[in-house]
Amino acid sequence: MPDGRLLAVSDLHVGVADNRGTLEALHPTGPDDWLIVAGDVAEQVRDVEATLRFLTGRFAQVIWTPGNHELWSTAHDQVDLPAPARYQLLVERCRALGVHTPEDPFPVWRGPGGPYAVAPVFTLYDYSWRVPGVADKQQSLARAHENGVVCTDEYRIDPAPYAGVDDWCRERVEATEKALAAHDPGLPLVLASHWPLDRRPTDILHYPDFAQWCGTDRTADWHRRFNVAAVVYGHLHIPRTTWYEDVRFEEVSIGYPREWRRRGHPRGLLRQILPYPGPPEQPVPAPPAP
Repeated sequence: MPDGRLLAVSDLHVGVADNRGTLEALHPTGPDDWLIVAGDVAEQVRDVEATLRFLTGRFAQVIWTPGNHELWSTAHDQVDLPAPARYQLLVERCRALGVHTPEDPFPVWRGPGGPYAVAPVFTLYDYSWRVPGVADKQQSLARAHENGVVCTDEYRIDPAPYAGVDDWCRERVEATEKALAAHDPGLPLVLASHWPLDRRPTDILHYPDFAQWCGTDRTADWHRRFNVAAVVYGHLHIPRTTWYEDVRFEEVSIGYPREWRRRGHPRGLLRQILPYPGPPEQPVPAPPAP
């Protein structure tokens, strides 16, 4: 049995110059460590590919699921594709690197206390996490515009051929549910998503309107319906551990320099998912000196 850890990180945002040093600082604790990368690596395809190639050189296995930034169309990217085609291109690039994606069978981590299947899931959002007092998506978006809290996704994600991101979300959730239902219930899962699968982590957002771009009600019972040991997510840029119905939820984002300079990295750059270190939470130890 390999003596490795299952580690996780998200929201590297390597397109931001001051975050590139953070990427260089990501080290395994040993040769058998696996790494979950839960989205928002970068906006440009070449940066996503280069980052994942770099990480595959350090970790025994890398598992990736996209965030909203990987789906953006920007003027500086050489790849001009709508988001669904862009995602498929990234899946192809990941497979060429040996990186597991949401389109692949769940890899099985067999480290201490294992085995566990690691399921990278790609679910998006459908505006169902609306602010109180509105009746539908249109009212919710109007409220966000009035309050000046509008996610850049509204301008940079082209969901064609889908009518909207919520239609794409519906298809993604249905396909993922089928894969989870077909999984051996005796083999516990670690779910890795960019967007939180339960709305409750968004309760502490400074701007509640932003929650509508953070997930969907359709995934709220997954940690109860399936044999889930832990849920890994990012997107909120609020690193912490919470528990819902006795299932551990780990927000593992790095975030932007203005955020991590203020709060530091009190949990370390990488979060240890398995084996669970238990309370009190400890950062991943630094690698041994050469």
